[in-house]
Amino acid sequence: MSKHFDIIGDIHGHADALRRLLTELGYHRHGDGFRHRDRTVLFVGDFIDRGPAIADVLRIVRATIDAGDGLAVMGNHEFNAIAFHTCIPGTNNRWFRERSSKNCHQHKSTLDQLSANELSDAVAWFSTLPVAIEIDGVRVVHAAWQASQIEIIRHSLQTFGRFTVEFLSEAMRPSRDLHAAIENVLKGPELALPAGRHIVDKSGQKRNTVRVKWYEAFTGQTCRDFHLGSDDVPDVTIDSADVHCPFGYPPDAAPVFMGHYWLTGTPNPLASNVACTDYSVAKGGKLVAYRWDGESELSSKKFCWVSS
Repeated sequence: MSKHFDIIGDIHGHADALRRLLTELGYHRHGDGFRHRDRTVLFVGDFIDRGPAIADVLRIVRATIDAGDGLAVMGNHEFNAIAFHTCIPGTNNRWFRERSSKNCHQHKSTLDQLSANELSDAVAWFSTLPVAIEIDGVRVVHAAWQASQIEIIRHSLQTFGRFTVEFLSEAMRPSRDLHAAIENVLKGPELALPAGRHIVDKSGQKRNTVRVKWYEAFTGQTCRDFHLGSDDVPDVTIDSADVHCPFGYPPDAAPVFMGHYWLTGTPNPLASNVACTDYSVAKGGKLVAYRWDGESELSSKKFCWVSS
């Protein structure tokens, strides 16, 4: 496998953009997938939901990985799908991810586009995906590189089996360390807004929490300054008593790439060794890749993208 990597952000069913981006990066069709002579593609997860061609995305990504031309980590949408389609034992139509109107709406495009057999096959494949990859000096995770919590997830997968009923039973209990690890690694650390405050996120949902710049140390920033994403966040004080997660990513650590955060504008590194490749393709933005060639300090010149 090549040590030159192209890290591609959240695709969310936008197969046309994926094909155009891979072609722009110099990949060519190889069966149902894509191949480059001397590069490997790394996907940050979130292949499903929202977009118009989910089956095509899964076909391209899986074929590319199966041929040895790519790797992928799990996104929160893949984890949510596993939980959504796994029944709680001993119950009558209760699922590890509640089938609320909000959750059904978020998953609707996938439910509409995939047959029952295709869904079952996709969920089984999701269960094989790692939550984080560290390879040849680069790290990839969907939302946040939290080393101790990644280890909790890996140990739990070994103990309970890969996203089995036993694993989900533990992961869905808010009091458990595994629950916090899944939330932080796949969905990103969040902090609560002051009482009475909320934001409306990209999906139109009201939220009383905000995603934060986990790679920065908390030194008293306001919610707006510490927020990671493109939502309109109030400029209010964060109560230090609410800061439980260890924040900060060492500047001498291996470069880490993530997706998840619905960024907008011109892609740039978030820190010297931290970059996000999710630039809101599912909301009229860009599908973005970073071309990594071993550098320890990331550069804005290494981003490539196509419009949605």
